[in-house]
Amino acid sequence: MIKLPDNFETFDEKRKKGFISLMEEKQKGKKIVGTFCTYTPVELILAAGAVSVSLCGNSELGIPEAEAILPKTLCPLIKSSFGLAISDKCPYFYFSDMILAETTCDGKKKMYELLNEIKPVHVMHLPQGQNGPLAILSWKEQIKQTAKYIGDFFNTEITEEKLHNAIVERNRIRKAILKAYEVTKLVPSPVSGYELSSVIEATDFHFTDDDIVEYLESKTNEFLSKYKPRDYNEKHRPRLMLTGCPHTGVRDKIIKKVEDLGADIVVIDSCAGPRTQRILVDETKDPYEALAEKYLKINCSVMTPNDGRFEDMKSIIEEYKVDGVVEMVLFACHTFAIEAHKTKKFITEKLGLPYIRIDTDFSSSDSAQIQTRLEAFLEMIS
Repeated sequence: MIKLPDNFETFDEKRKKGFISLMEEKQKGKKIVGTFCTYTPVELILAAGAVSVSLCGNSELGIPEAEAILPKTLCPLIKSSFGLAISDKCPYFYFSDMILAETTCDGKKKMYELLNEIKPVHVMHLPQGQNGPLAILSWKEQIKQTAKYIGDFFNTEITEEKLHNAIVERNRIRKAILKAYEVTKLVPSPVSGYELSSVIEATDFHFTDDDIVEYLESKTNEFLSKYKPRDYNEKHRPRLMLTGCPHTGVRDKIIKKVEDLGADIVVIDSCAGPRTQRILVDETKDPYEALAEKYLKINCSVMTPNDGRFEDMKSIIEEYKVDGVVEMVLFACHTFAIEAHKTKKFITEKLGLPYIRIDTDFSSSDSAQIQTRLEAFLEMIS
């Protein structure tokens, strides 16, 4: 019998909605696979007839429970993910039949060992660089092994035809997401970065490809209908790019704050942002080779070297007409923290743009300090 967690009544309405929506899918007989990262080839999940859901890890909720087991000095995203899972506060973990994970950082891969004591976790071993002679071969083999694991787990066969169909469908979703992102190329942007990021995140509440595409196309058309050409008598709102760590846990104290102060976040340069969505899977190749190539092209700070990130950054800044860059680094995220030194040099010296780095976590304790720094940054730009 499928049931809600015992602590369900203590959740807010948004979290309750997530639990109920996913429980309805389970009642239909759907199999659920939880994922953590953009490097995860979700096409394998779709080809097995299962639903892919992105696991929670974006709030203070669950961190106290996590810190009873994990180090307090660990990245807040990892602590949040683990705490929400063990406390039954994440609907996606609660209803997942298995977890498909990846070795993007040391903290996460050790955390997966603990999650595996609660639910089956299959870990994909990601190459540490994109350009080594064996990188693409080892990643392709990992994808093949994972396809077999998922197929065996759900007692189904992932054929090349099923995988090809899943690739086509997932490319369709990527194109719909990218069109929504590209609305903010308009000057002035007809939608706030806060609202747009909320819309993209809300796709987690849609569990079929058609529903996701229909929702995104509807929102994109809604945004475009609001566009009005710039009135040059009005004060120009600075157009900013947000880069660095995943941003959902700090959306209110950074994105909303920036926009309340008179600027616009017109593009979010993250692993789930436009630079990744525009990388499609080649639909004409061997599906395993095509998936390996696509996912290994993602430019994340866990890769060494990661020069492709800066090439992407330059083109995005030009396309979205960016006036300045805000980089957000989560405490204890060592890869982004170290790479931020190169980011600052690239933005300020190569591109000649204003740059600010904000180190933070999911708490609200530093909100006032962040506001003061953002005010000074925007005053400099204006």
